[in-house]
Amino acid sequence: MEKRVVTSKQEAKIQRQIVLPFSKAVQISLESLRVRLGRSMVTMSGIVLAIAFLMSIWTSNAIIESLREANDPSVNLILQRKGIEIGTEGAKAAQAKQIWLVTLSLLVCGVGITNAMLMSVAERYREIGTMKCLGALDSFIVKLFLLEASFQGLIGTIAGVVIGFLLSFVTALISYGRAPIHYFPVSRILGSMGLSVLIGLALSTLAAVLPATKAAKMEPVEAMRIER
Repeated sequence: MEKRVVTSKQEAKIQRQIVLPFSKAVQISLESLRVRLGRSMVTMSGIVLAIAFLMSIWTSNAIIESLREANDPSVNLILQRKGIEIGTEGAKAAQAKQIWLVTLSLLVCGVGITNAMLMSVAERYREIGTMKCLGALDSFIVKLFLLEASFQGLIGTIAGVVIGFLLSFVTALISYGRAPIHYFPVSRILGSMGLSVLIGLALSTLAAVLPATKAAKMEPVEAMRIER
C-alpha cells in the first residue's frame, strides 16, 4: 500500500514536469523561427504575395466604388476613359472574376504553407523525438507548430496588407489623379485590412494543422532512429 502511494506521488511529480506553460511554447516557437529564419522567410513570402494580391483587389474595388458613388462628372469621364463601366452590371461581373482569382491565390497560398510546414517537420525529426523522450505531450508539440504558423501568418499578413494597399493606392493616383484622395473610402479600406489580417492568420494556422498533427503522432523511438 505504501509503495503504491509513492508511485502515485512520483507520477504526479512527472506530470507536473511535462505540462509546460503556454509562455514556454511561445518562447520555443520564436526561437525556432529565429534559428530557421531562411525557411520562415520562404513560408511568409507565400502569405505576403497572397494577402497583397487580395488587399490590392479589395483596395481597387473600394476606390472605384467610391468614385462611382461620388457622381462627379469629371471623375465619371475618367472612369469611362479607363474602360470602367458606371453601371452596376459591369461592376458585378468584374467582382465575380476577382473573387475567383482571389480564391485561387488563397488556395495556392494554403498549399504552400502546408508544404513548408511539412518540410519543417521532416527536418526536425530528432528534435521532436528528443522532446517526446523527455516527456513532452502531444498537445505541446501541436501547440508549437501552430504557434510558429500563427506568428509567420501574422507577420506575413501585415506585410501583405501594407504592400497590397500601397500598390493599389499609388496605381489609383496614377490612373485617376487626385480623385482617390478626395473620395478616399476610409471605412471600406479599414474593413478590408481587418478582414485580410483575419483571413491570413486563419489560413496560415489551418494550413499547419496537418503538419502539427503528424509531428504529434510521431513515435519517439522512430524519430530518434532517423538519420539526418
